[in-house]
Amino acid sequence: MIKDKDQSFSRQRRLLLAGMAGALVLPRIANAFDVPPEPRLITRDYAKVRNRFRTKLLEKGPAPDKYEPLEAPANAEKIFYRSGYGGELELVAWVSKYKREHKAKPGVLFLHGGNAMGVGHWNLMGPYVDAGFVVLMPSVRGENGQLGNFSGFYDEVDDVLAASDRLAHLPGVDPNRLFIAGHSIGGTLAMLTAMSTHKFRAAAPISGNPDAFRFFNRYPQDIRFDDDNKHEFEVRTALCYAQSFKCPVRVVHGTDESHFNDRAGLLASRARAGGVRIETDTAKGNHTSALPTEIEQSIRFFHGVAA
Repeated sequence: MIKDKDQSFSRQRRLLLAGMAGALVLPRIANAFDVPPEPRLITRDYAKVRNRFRTKLLEKGPAPDKYEPLEAPANAEKIFYRSGYGGELELVAWVSKYKREHKAKPGVLFLHGGNAMGVGHWNLMGPYVDAGFVVLMPSVRGENGQLGNFSGFYDEVDDVLAASDRLAHLPGVDPNRLFIAGHSIGGTLAMLTAMSTHKFRAAAPISGNPDAFRFFNRYPQDIRFDDDNKHEFEVRTALCYAQSFKCPVRVVHGTDESHFNDRAGLLASRARAGGVRIETDTAKGNHTSALPTEIEQSIRFFHGVAA
């Protein structure tokens, strides 16, 4: 009898300790923060800001999304690129299969939606390949079980810049005809990357959120940085650096995504005031159903810029 009581107490204690241990690894709950009606315009060059600013991560770990193995689809090849300080991160990218020709091909760096890369993202790339582009889709730090800490729209930009170098140096790819596009989270990263380098002839962010204040207000569980520091949000907000775009930009979202309307308009007005060539448009559909049309539109835009 006493033995049974001891065992019961021991089980309860283990459960209690397990619960305490589990509580210690729960995601940090973000503090309340203000979402400004209009994030301030910062006229400093975003690329120079990135050279000096380092995000302060209060929680370090992988990207939050479930993922699948990074085995390349049948019509792509799995390659690697290095990023991070000193190139300590070896990350996976998929590149479309192509034959080298006498004339080098243009390249598209496409940034997938969500926080994990999957075959479903790649299956949308056919129109770019059919239009004569070499497509490279990179995963970024912390995704799909890879090394690195998820930061939410900041350190990931370094990975995208490193992936653009990998694309530029692929045999048979014209480094002077590189383009960038992306959907959803990838669309936001495409904006921030296009502000960080002169490597791209044009950028086509699709359904990307240019306002990190709004994004993280909707998804506070994705905050890993010090949310007491307003500048942490600003360096993730394309609206704040709208005049830093270094190539022509076409910003598009679905007609059912009316919550993007005011931010897209503000982004465009600020960018034009700084001399940036920028277009905004919508495509019929929602966040996913409009995507095939938006990709076709991006191809026409890229061809028009390159003509």
